[in-house]
Amino acid sequence: TEIYTLSLHDALPISLRAKLWNWTGFQKREDQLTILLSLVIGILVGLTVVAFILLTGRLAARMYPPESAVWRRLLVPVAGTLFSGILLYRYFPNARGSGIPQAKFALFLQDGYISLRTVLGKFVCCSISLASGIALGREGPSVQIGAGIASVLARRFGLSKANVKALVPVGCSAALAAAFNTPIAAVLFSLEEILGDLHAPVLGSVVLASATSWMVLHLILGDEPLFHVPGYQLVNPLEFGIYAILGVAGGLASVCFVKLLLRLRVWFRQLPPSTVWLQPAAGGLLMGILALIRPEVLGVGYDYVDRVLTGDFPVKIVALLAVMKLVATPACYSSGNAGGIFGPSLFIGAMVGGTVGSIAHTLFPGVTANAGAYALVGMGTAFAGIVRTPLTSVIMIFEMTRDYSIIVPLMISNLISFFISQHLQHEPIYEALALQEGVYLPTGESREELEGIHVSEVMQTGVEALPLEADMEEVKARLDKEKTSSWPVGNNSSVQGVISIHEIETAEPPPTVARDLFKANGDYPYVHADHPLSYALERMGAKGVDVVPVVSRANIRQMYGIVALKDILATYGVAGTKGKQ
Repeated sequence: TEIYTLSLHDALPISLRAKLWNWTGFQKREDQLTILLSLVIGILVGLTVVAFILLTGRLAARMYPPESAVWRRLLVPVAGTLFSGILLYRYFPNARGSGIPQAKFALFLQDGYISLRTVLGKFVCCSISLASGIALGREGPSVQIGAGIASVLARRFGLSKANVKALVPVGCSAALAAAFNTPIAAVLFSLEEILGDLHAPVLGSVVLASATSWMVLHLILGDEPLFHVPGYQLVNPLEFGIYAILGVAGGLASVCFVKLLLRLRVWFRQLPPSTVWLQPAAGGLLMGILALIRPEVLGVGYDYVDRVLTGDFPVKIVALLAVMKLVATPACYSSGNAGGIFGPSLFIGAMVGGTVGSIAHTLFPGVTANAGAYALVGMGTAFAGIVRTPLTSVIMIFEMTRDYSIIVPLMISNLISFFISQHLQHEPIYEALALQEGVYLPTGESREELEGIHVSEVMQTGVEALPLEADMEEVKARLDKEKTSSWPVGNNSSVQGVISIHEIETAEPPPTVARDLFKANGDYPYVHADHPLSYALERMGAKGVDVVPVVSRANIRQMYGIVALKDILATYGVAGTKGKQ
């Protein structure tokens, strides 16, 4: 007897199968495979990140247990960074750094290519260096590992370069969802920072992989938030002023962190290439020296953050730890170690917030909450200032703590920190790191700058459309006068279409009046005043014209003015374009 196993897909009639795929919108084989791979990526990345968390945590517990000898605090970070530095230098040069810039390099410069060797190297080197106690985090490396797994799978299944690139942010989102236990923030970060586009077409795949990875995390490690926070209540509206001060403090700390990291990185890059293998040990040595003073500075420090969030801490130690981590993390990162800045930024924020909150509670005990509430807000404040993803930071803190009541103070403090950081350190940290490599990446902020010039800033107002009954001589005279090859046609302020010299010369039979060249209800190019100039250029190129009417959003026949190609080019500083054809 032969046994046949049929999948549900095979059991369905071909016609019904086609209808189902048509209903989902995934009619191409690659679209179907992309959705399936999003689920597989979520599972594999979730399992990998769980293994990463368990491995680094257990190794760290063995390398420097809480009551270990003092010599371990100095020796372990140096030995760990020296060993991982040799591995990075000889075998895994692409596994250095946090992983976020590297994932973006792969996405925008390498058609989504990340080698399996880099994925393995990142996992191994980060496990060693993070377990040795350096002041870096696991979330950034997890992102590169997740992106690498997605890239390897996509290539092995023979997907096109476009679909390989599309799956890179899917892997990033899955990794961050498991590393931080924050599926929503993971989606936002992948779109806000990795892609720089919150409306990216890969949104569905990103959400699917993030949710799948998060479920894997919960099935293995259980349903526990990353931090445990006591209930928070606003004691007095005057507290909002304290949270504003915390935003200023967090913003200034963020600027100091980023500037120090970038300058130290420039200094290390100027050292002889023959010392690259040894440089990571410099960060480990500084880490060890600081650990002799306060052992709490070792590692990412989430355990101590959890304690600070309860309000149980001496303010002097918390302030000291904030300064220590503010120095140690840039040193460890800039010296070439493998590790991220997400976790340390949360630690720094918690210490800064705890310090501000403790001082405020001492001075104004009747109108301020427990200092732990300020530590919680400080975490998001530092993250918003350092990483420059304010929306992600708000959602992330909410997901990590599951405390909704803190959202409004968090938004106030985050906004102030983001504003200060943006004005005192113009380039976001990942963009600045890329620039140090000589790479110009599109980011959320740079996209906004490119789209910052809108049609309303360039459009000409008070212009008149050509009459529908204008003869060809009148049309040509207007085009010659305006020094353009096209112009709107209509009655008064009501536009009916756009006429061009090319249409006049190629039309059969030859037109006698402007109305002959188009139908009154036909499609014609137009833009709105709030459109970016890039969109106006696209409309011009699609229709082969150099002038398009600017119309109302409520009535596309109501013309406010025109935007001309020569004015757009002049706006961008292209010499010799204005007034010429």
